[in-house]
Amino acid sequence: MIKGVTVVAALARLGVDRPTPDLAGLRAVYAAWCQAVSFDNVLKLIHLNEERSWPLPGSTADDFFDSWLACGAGGTCWAGNGALHDLLAELGFEVERAVATMLSSPDAFANHGSVVATLDGVRWITDASILSGEPLRIPAPDEPSGAGPLPRCEWLNGSPSVVWQILTEPDGFVCRFERIGITDDQWHALHERTVAWSPFNYALSARVMRGATTVGVSSEQRYGFDESGALSATPIDRNERVRFLVEELGIAEALARRVPNDRPVPSRPMES
Repeated sequence: MIKGVTVVAALARLGVDRPTPDLAGLRAVYAAWCQAVSFDNVLKLIHLNEERSWPLPGSTADDFFDSWLACGAGGTCWAGNGALHDLLAELGFEVERAVATMLSSPDAFANHGSVVATLDGVRWITDASILSGEPLRIPAPDEPSGAGPLPRCEWLNGSPSVVWQILTEPDGFVCRFERIGITDDQWHALHERTVAWSPFNYALSARVMRGATTVGVSSEQRYGFDESGALSATPIDRNERVRFLVEELGIAEALARRVPNDRPVPSRPMES
């Protein structure tokens, strides 16, 4: 649940009227989100670097929106998608939390949280990290796949998956959906599990849409994907990184300057 005043403030910041819970309404809210709410780990990096003992930033939708409205920072997948799920639910959409796997390595599993909306029996992926610009329809398993621009949704090895672009995989990076429909408690546990290890605990990563293009920062590079999907990237130093966060993402300068320098990402610890 989200406080009513928060919903009103969030819609105003997104620049959309309260929608009807149909496909047009879903498209309007999600398109606005992709332009206004960055995927970023700014608050998480500060939280971990300053060794705070309370729950991770964005552990509740109210916490996420309070921070975003105050300082412009978004969140990582569990925080951002948790807030988007609760906002859409409050607006009357039929939505479910989903667990997926960003296939960064062959043994990766259940490392990503997402949102799936259902309209007239059709499921649509509305992901606050992938930021596809418009909801991605999950096709029937027997539909032809493997064609069309990125990002796109298709079935891979028996699972609905999103193929999209990141800096290190511009030709296609797979997010495989493992389960659609988990509880709030399960979601929270998966989020808190990332305190022990996540690639987003060590180095800045951020992205947002600007018109038909995507801009971001990762691996100490400022990058962009244009409307055709072509990638451009240039190295950035700390001052340029702060400028990017402030001027291109709209994050408060005082907060941007508190983001720690990147550290090498250690290997994921073995699970017992």
